[in-house]
Amino acid sequence: MTAAALTPETTTTTTTETRPAAEDARGFAITSFVLGIASVVSGWTFVAPITGLILGVIALRRDTTERTLALWGVWLNGVMLAFTVLAALVLLALVAFGLFTVPFWS
Repeated sequence: MTAAALTPETTTTTTTETRPAAEDARGFAITSFVLGIASVVSGWTFVAPITGLILGVIALRRDTTERTLALWGVWLNGVMLAFTVLAALVLLALVAFGLFTVPFWS
């Protein structure tokens, strides 16, 4: 055997698949954060926080470089959803106890 036959072949492999996923995750993290801030400032309480929460979780699962923004987005959107659920429960309790109908009784 010759020395050339004993040396392993050198091949170059490129991993182009991980680069777009990281870029998408970065965009998801930023979008989640922006939706969280907008939800708190504008009082959006249902669709925007759900979307931001989902995008933040996707960004965290894809190991984004913007992990801090994704975490802030998840927390802000989660808090807004919690306030929405709490407000809906209070409203439901008030309606159930008839406190909205008392002023209209004659």
